[in-house]
Amino acid sequence: MQRIRYDMYVPSFYVENFGCRATQADGAAIEAQFRVQGMERSVSPEDAELVVLNTCTVTASADQDARAAIRRIHRENPGCKIVVTGCYAQRAPEEIAALPGVTQVIGNSHKHRLGELAVASQSFVPLTQLRTGIRELGTENASSFFPAEIYVSDIFAHTELLAAPVFDAANERTRPNLKVQDGCDNRCSFCVIPSVRGQSRSLRLEQILGEVDSLVDAGYREVVISGINLGRWGRDLPSANIPGNFRFEDLVRAILEHTSLEKLRISSVEPMDWSDDLISLMASSSRIAKHTHVPMQSGSDAVLRRMHRKYRPWHYREKIEKIRTDMPDAAIGADVMTGFPCETDAEFEDTRRMVEDLPFTYLHVFTYSARPGTPAAAMPNQVPVEKARERNRILRELAAEKKAAFMRSFVGRILSAITLNVFNGGRTEALTDNYLKLQLQGQHSANRWVNAHIEDVYDGAFVGSLL
Repeated sequence: MQRIRYDMYVPSFYVENFGCRATQADGAAIEAQFRVQGMERSVSPEDAELVVLNTCTVTASADQDARAAIRRIHRENPGCKIVVTGCYAQRAPEEIAALPGVTQVIGNSHKHRLGELAVASQSFVPLTQLRTGIRELGTENASSFFPAEIYVSDIFAHTELLAAPVFDAANERTRPNLKVQDGCDNRCSFCVIPSVRGQSRSLRLEQILGEVDSLVDAGYREVVISGINLGRWGRDLPSANIPGNFRFEDLVRAILEHTSLEKLRISSVEPMDWSDDLISLMASSSRIAKHTHVPMQSGSDAVLRRMHRKYRPWHYREKIEKIRTDMPDAAIGADVMTGFPCETDAEFEDTRRMVEDLPFTYLHVFTYSARPGTPAAAMPNQVPVEKARERNRILRELAAEKKAAFMRSFVGRILSAITLNVFNGGRTEALTDNYLKLQLQGQHSANRWVNAHIEDVYDGAFVGSLL
């Protein structure tokens, strides 16, 4: 009897994410779409038949990074299909479609169908055959034979919300991040995000609780919840049990009451969404990590008004001081921007003084980057980039001093921390409840909450030992 041999061929994909936690969460959902299509994740873009670049567009350098990645992948893997999605794809699809190697541009408006669109547009054959064919074509550009398809529509008509747990780092897998909100209804004059992410929309409460339960069942002990404008979660969802719509603190309370999650960590929340109720809830529960991130942007009232921010410096100061009063050991972080159009030396000094005065433990400092189509890009008196970068340096140095002083205050004390999947030969990396790196003496299994005695601060991290 003649035997017939069947070669099992499974097409491969690779997703490369750029930017924020929300983009990473979208990337995890995209990977799930491809797995449903029967595809297999490649270990690198060089070996994949289909490469998805999930882009960011919050700054000009983010756009530049995406273009550089497209060129690199097209050079190193000329036979692959390159699909570009995300915020840059939504903002400037024609610009991306014109780049050599790009076969599809799928904006955020169609990201929920990306797996279907990417697979339907081309039947996959083994990558070796694709590469052979291109070599036979000589130096001709494959893009000229297969013009890029564009799938972009009105983002404000978009109601889908991609949600899949994603992990902070490939070697960590101990602190999954769950996106529970997308889009933004604010209109900050410098920000392009509402035009590429659309209106604020929330993941339904029962779906969030189900996701958290699944992560707990899988053995995870900390979950980070995030969103584009996280504090607005629930404003679009009617509640059957309370008047009006949900508030963010309702979500936090529900996770505590209806799941057995050991530790909930809250990512960035805008200043005016830090209600007294939310602060009190966080302060009173040992199951919520003592870590707050409260975007500031500027300490100047005039600059905040030009930015179209919805709070004044005194409002912001009150929020931070209440957080510190209620949670003396909490990490308090902020986003600050330097070089916003028309920012004078005196206005920058208002920001520097506020950073100096308030009990921040870390800062994310950004140099202003003009984004096409935003009101700020058309403002007069754009600050020279050299001056903006110098102001950035001043704030970063001040933030480093404040973080070092905060960390030194814990030497000799006991802190709780979750062990990570990183061992450097003598110490295990961990992250404290209040968001500080810890090098724990000895080797310890990952994903455990432990109590550690803090012995020293070295190279930006605690050194400690297990109790």
